[in-house]
Amino acid sequence: MSTYALVIHGGAVTMKPGELSPEEEAAQREGLAQALQAGWEILHRGGPALDAVEAVVRSLEDNEHFNAGRGSGLTQQGEVRMDAAIMDGRNLQAGAVSAVPYVQNPISLARAVMQRSPHVCLSETGALELALEQGLAVKPPSYFLTEKTQQQWLEIVQQEGTEAMHDTVGAVALDQAGNLAVATSTGGIEGQLKGRVGDSPILGGGTYASNDSCAVSCTGDGEVIMRGALAHEVYALVKYQGLPVAAACQAALQLRDDELKGDKGMIAIDKDGNIALEFNTNLMRRAYRVGDGEPVVAMWRDE
Repeated sequence: MSTYALVIHGGAVTMKPGELSPEEEAAQREGLAQALQAGWEILHRGGPALDAVEAVVRSLEDNEHFNAGRGSGLTQQGEVRMDAAIMDGRNLQAGAVSAVPYVQNPISLARAVMQRSPHVCLSETGALELALEQGLAVKPPSYFLTEKTQQQWLEIVQQEGTEAMHDTVGAVALDQAGNLAVATSTGGIEGQLKGRVGDSPILGGGTYASNDSCAVSCTGDGEVIMRGALAHEVYALVKYQGLPVAAACQAALQLRDDELKGDKGMIAIDKDGNIALEFNTNLMRRAYRVGDGEPVVAMWRDE
């Protein structure tokens, strides 16, 4: 049987001990395990990497404990505007959406952009109209207003100095046919300005995949990740310098660190099934499974 592997993340953040309740931590670990299983089953039975990464991200988008889909952070106006991208390493086909409202699974809309439109990225009402045309599930605003995100939004609006949520969810996979794929989705930064676009839907920013090198999904401070084009940096270091994928991620994390200060995390997988989970924060929600090895779920740096 050919090598296959799956790596997923649910966001990298710097957090004070005690800031994450035991209940929330348990819920996030459970959510990671469920999402990993959803994607792994597809790979295990010989399905395509593209289907696996979409399945993982859909699972995390439906889980209110992650900042994507249902659990998305709220903009300054108290609305949900989501970003997502998916990329096929076989042919560099990709689809992305930015600042889209109401869509239950932005990652599936990104895939529709890739497969059913002549474009790579659609935003706002244009993206929403495609979702409606394609019969994708849309939800009322109330679906996206969770207790947690409303509380965080209130604290930010009242300027109580809370750390704005800027997590992302993502997955990278290698299937049994040797194809790589990546999917990334986010609700953005809690309290962000209307119309902001993060790194997730930017190819080469937060999302990139190519069969001749690796697949990469980033999380953390989107502005910093975009300015460093960090997903493409990892790709280029693997492809042109021949760095092992974990070393390439470490180098990308440290790229011009003086100018690119902030939370950064990334997951990657190369064409041989080597995996990387690198981050400069004390917390990155993450999980992986290589072939039919044991699944691994971790959150804190020292795990």
